[in-house]
This record gives sequence, structure tokens and C-alpha cells, in this order.
Amino acid sequence: MKRNLATAFKILFFLAIGIFFIWIFLHKLTPDQKNDIWESFISANYFWIILSIFLGVFSHIVRSYRWNSLLEPMGYHPKIKNTFFAVMVGYLANTAVPRLGEVTRCGVLNKYEKIPIAKSFGTVLVERSLDLLVFFILFTINLIIFYDKLGEYFDKRVYQPLASRFQIENSAGFLLLIILGIVVVLLLIFLGIRKKIRHYRIYKVIKELISGFWHGLWAVTRIKRPLIFVFQSFMIWLLYYLMIYVCFFAMPQTSHLGFDAALSLLMFGSIGIMVVQGGIGIYPLIIAETLILYDISTTYGYALGWLGWTAQTLMIVIVGLLSLVLLPVFNKNENYAKT
Repeated sequence: MKRNLATAFKILFFLAIGIFFIWIFLHKLTPDQKNDIWESFISANYFWIILSIFLGVFSHIVRSYRWNSLLEPMGYHPKIKNTFFAVMVGYLANTAVPRLGEVTRCGVLNKYEKIPIAKSFGTVLVERSLDLLVFFILFTINLIIFYDKLGEYFDKRVYQPLASRFQIENSAGFLLLIILGIVVVLLLIFLGIRKKIRHYRIYKVIKELISGFWHGLWAVTRIKRPLIFVFQSFMIWLLYYLMIYVCFFAMPQTSHLGFDAALSLLMFGSIGIMVVQGGIGIYPLIIAETLILYDISTTYGYALGWLGWTAQTLMIVIVGLLSLVLLPVFNKNENYAKT
């Protein structure tokens, strides 16, 4: 009963956060801006949205091959279709309950490929660690390349409103003071409560994630075909990138945007998906705010964000449900063939 209540609370909590962000943004829009967003949905070229969906499916296929590469050193060779179905069922589960997908997809392989959950879950931690590493590398590159744009955005959207309100004159000094203040406060809080929270679950989870990160880096050295594994990892993020880039052509207001804008949206949009389950509500808002850097009005940026988020969410739901249906069908047919 307690577990069911906790699960229900998680679902409602993240759903409430998403609805809250949607309400905040829509509350600020004028009737004309709301109409522009609706018109953008109606007049969008959905060929590019459908292409983005196919790129998303392809990225999950590549992820399935990469997962097999991690399972191979342990002596397991699951069928790629079962691995793909497991990945998609996992994504489907994640849309409902945070972090449920990691365990769910391991359970699928345990049922249809007889791979112990403990071992397959270890490879999932490796995957998450490597993806996190790639994300930090790309995010750092993005910050370096677009430092001027980001600095201008901070000045207009953060510093100037605060400076006018609190009569602050030194922009650089104010920014440095904020950063140092946040670091010091967080450090003092951590040092003060470290001993008290050592036995709490959140502390153990964070510790396990850090441990899993380093374990993931070490585990890569055991892969039999490291170059193929690196190529698979590169392809996953390239396909994520292209998923966003092709969506630009769905709207005339964004069709002129280049590869640099797609990289920025990939990085900042990923943060939204990490912060709020599935990125509901916050993902379109982040896309809209990021596109301000490229002189796209908030209205059309928000419309693009919703187009991309809706397409990928529908893809996960539809393909995930199909995977649930096809898993027993495909494996049943193979059992008959063997007999």
C-alpha cells in the first residue's frame, strides 16, 4: 500500500510540476500570441516532424545494439529485437514513473532472455554514466562556442532585471558574487548535514550514482569491440541532434536556423528532461528561452518546443505499447519454431 501511494505521489508530483510550468507560460501570453502558437501547429510541415520521429526510433535501435555490446563481455547475447523492445518498454515506463524504466527493461530481458536483473542493471548504470559524460563534454563545448550569446542572454534576461530592481551597477562583480555565494552556501550545507544524511536514501542514491559513473568508465575497457562501442555512442547523440535539427524546417520562422542552434537546444532541452520527468511543461519553455538567443520570438520557440516534445512523447508511447504487445508474440513464434 505504501509503495503504491509513493508511486502515485511521484506521478502526480511531476505531472503537477509540468502543469505549473505550462500555466506560468500561458498566463503571460496575449490572445494574439496564443493564436500564433495554434496557427503554428496547424500550418506546420509535419513531414519533418515524422522524420524526427523516425530518427528517434533509429537512435533507440542503435542504443539497443550498444546495450548488447555491454552485455557481450558477460557472456550474454540477447536477440536485438528483444533488446529493442526492452528499451522501448523502459522508456514507456519512465513516462509514468521516474527511473522505473531502468528496472523495467532489465526485467524484460530477464523474462525473455534469462539474463539476471542484477547484471543487466549494472550495464544500464554504465550506459547512464557514459551518456552523462558525453552530455557534460558537449555541454562544455556548447558553453565555450556560444559564450558571447549566453553572456548576452544572461545580461538581458537575468542581470538587467535584477540590476534595475536592486540598483546594482557592476555586472561582472554581481555575477561573480552570485556564483561564489551559491557555491559557499551549498558547500556549507553539505558539510553541515553530511553526517546526518549519511543513512538516508537520497545520500546513498547519490553516492551510488557517483560510484556507478566511475565504474562505467572502467567497464568500457572490458568491451571486446571498443571502436564499435564508441561509434554507437556517437551515433546515438548524433541522431538526438538531428531529431532537433530537422524540426526547424517544420516552421518557416525557424527554417533558417543552423546546426549551432540545434546543439544549444539539445543541451538545454536535455536539462529540462532531466529536471522534470519527460520534460513535460518545462521542455517547450526551455526551447523558447534558448531560441531567444537566435532572435526567434518566444511564441514560435514555444510552438516548436511543443511540436518536438509531442512528437517524441507520442513515439515513445506508441512504440512502447507495440513492444509490450509484440514481445510475447515474437518469442512465442520462435518457441514454436524450435519445437
